[in-house]
Amino acid sequence: MELIWLEDFVALAETGNFSRAAESRHVTQPAFSRRVRALEDWVGAPLFDRGAHGVTLTAAGEQFQTGADELIRRITQLRREAREASGREQATLRFAATHALSFTFFPRWIRELESRAPLGALRLISDSMQACEELMSLGQAQFLLCHHHAAAPSRFSVGAAFRSAVVGQDFLAPFVAPDEAGAPLWSLSEGEADVPYLAYSAESGLGRIVEAQRFADRAVGLRETFSARLAATLMTMARDGRGVAWLPVSLAEQDLAQGRLVRAGGGDWEVAVDIRVFRPNARQSAAAETFWSQLAVA
Repeated sequence: MELIWLEDFVALAETGNFSRAAESRHVTQPAFSRRVRALEDWVGAPLFDRGAHGVTLTAAGEQFQTGADELIRRITQLRREAREASGREQATLRFAATHALSFTFFPRWIRELESRAPLGALRLISDSMQACEELMSLGQAQFLLCHHHAAAPSRFSVGAAFRSAVVGQDFLAPFVAPDEAGAPLWSLSEGEADVPYLAYSAESGLGRIVEAQRFADRAVGLRETFSARLAATLMTMARDGRGVAWLPVSLAEQDLAQGRLVRAGGGDWEVAVDIRVFRPNARQSAAAETFWSQLAVA
């Protein structure tokens, strides 16, 4: 059995589509299919039902899925820790963080923690929430920094495999460019009939939170005209007068202070969110456990 077979299994279970899973694994679909079949031969049971409307897990596949993520993480972690112990690889704290927090919160947060105790070498991978979750699943990051709301949990918010700590607070609020008088180009509070909406794409964790609040249902005039996975992209579009976007206040505060953006609605259009750090429950490297213990008492 090969580790890449487990990674292929996770990718196919998540996408439910051979072509998309093969693309995410950077391999041709025929080669990907052969590897999935090889895993099923090794297990001795079919793991997927291949139907006309997509791919779903069999009962055997559902059982296999319960341990696949954890097994990938543990194998990856054990390899890295062995290399660190041998001196072939520097002990490094590895973070995955969503783009918005990478730009705003992460630098200040790390600087504050380092003022209390040295952290050693750090590595930050900045990407969409979906990509960060994948990095954690594959054991390529020890910690995930993200916005979080109970109404839109991440894939690590439930179950016993992960735990988290709140390390900050933020708000998501609707922002828009001002007109010549400094008033919002579009106002949600006034119930305008046609408001261009700058939305998050499916990969975005912020998009999950905004969707869970059902703002689009309340503002019947919202008309989606653009979507992107990054809050920074939506902020640029909003600044250019292209529509309304729900942005983290921590990201938009400078534009707000300089008058490039204004709020498109009052407090009833905002949502308070936690900034959380997720980690696997399984014991990690000595450096990672030391960091977590310092975080717990910060």
